[in-house]
Amino acid sequence: MLYHAYEWTHAAITPWRQFAKMGTDALRDPRNPWAESYGARTTAAAFEMFDNATSRYGRPEFGIDLIEVDGNTWAIREEILCDKPFGRLKRFRRFGNGVVDGKDPKVLLIAPMSGHFATLLRGTVMAMLPGHDVYVTDWRDARNVPLVEGSFDLEDYVHYLIEFLQELGPDTHVMGVCQPGVPALAAAALMAEDNDPCRPASLILTGSPIDTRISPTEPTKLADQRSLAWFESNMIALVPMPHAGAMRRVYPGFLQLTGFMSMNMDRHMTAAFSQFENLVKGDDDAEAAHRKFYDEYLAVMDLTAEFYLQTIDVVFQRQLLAKGEMTVRGRKVDPSLITDIPLMTIEGGKDDITGAGQTHAAHGLCSGLTDDMKIEYTNPDVGHYGQFNGRRWREVIQPKVAKFIKGNRK
Repeated sequence: MLYHAYEWTHAAITPWRQFAKMGTDALRDPRNPWAESYGARTTAAAFEMFDNATSRYGRPEFGIDLIEVDGNTWAIREEILCDKPFGRLKRFRRFGNGVVDGKDPKVLLIAPMSGHFATLLRGTVMAMLPGHDVYVTDWRDARNVPLVEGSFDLEDYVHYLIEFLQELGPDTHVMGVCQPGVPALAAAALMAEDNDPCRPASLILTGSPIDTRISPTEPTKLADQRSLAWFESNMIALVPMPHAGAMRRVYPGFLQLTGFMSMNMDRHMTAAFSQFENLVKGDDDAEAAHRKFYDEYLAVMDLTAEFYLQTIDVVFQRQLLAKGEMTVRGRKVDPSLITDIPLMTIEGGKDDITGAGQTHAAHGLCSGLTDDMKIEYTNPDVGHYGQFNGRRWREVIQPKVAKFIKGNRK
């Protein structure tokens, strides 16, 4: 009934949202002689804040149409190379002066399946595009996947990655962002064991929970304090009609968003008050920046129940990869069999989601690599999202990633 209650609540407040929109339009209408009065501005701002807080945000667009590189303008076109029920392999094809397909290294960005859409990596993609042929895993919202498509769990995720890499062919570099560090390392290990020619040319893991026993954070403590049965009873719901995935068991995106918000509630409340002041003052630039961030942040997707529960169990409760006990469809995952896939790990000194040392733990597991094939980097000034988005990502971290990739081209 949890999901149904959410839907009913959203439907119940729809008339109030319409009233708020009408009120905002009326108060800001240039023909309104009181439009510039303090009372009208504050009331209109309150109406707009209510509308924004109660809206449902759909899948955002990457919206990368053009980029400027050394004074040249490149056009960007999104293409789908592989289309599967729970995710697609998307390419950002570049067109412009000096752009030659095959000249720059191929990079597969593995987006997290943790509530937000792959567009969370928009800044990651934009920073990589000038010097790389960029691809991304574009995961689907589970509430829109019909039941006839079957289930999707962590082991299926690993095999999706293997299939995507085989679609791309040899010499593809892989960057796993946040949660997919575990399946990315698992896929690399299985492909290395098979001597698959399409195994990653290099592997970059950033903010990934490889071993959550190290430096526990609030999310990892929560997973450790509750039983798997508790998560199944309290976090799983059935998708209601009329969604395409009706009756599918999911971990609803709105629950994940609630968790995200509660971790930094003071910061979000401060941002909300600032936005109210921006609306009252008419500060369009600050208002637009706030809206741009929260339009992305508030857009969430549902995860299949089997993927969510298996991730909680395998990654956060039993740490099977770190203990050498993880299996994928009956096959043991052994990172020590990786001997020719250079590894770079990235952490943030202010990361409150993936604790210090959790990502760097991958180096100990990849004992088959020589020391010169491993790089650990910690940026003391960034949190979780700053490792792949924002100014320090663009100016400090991404150049190091690009250098690592360039140094490991086949």
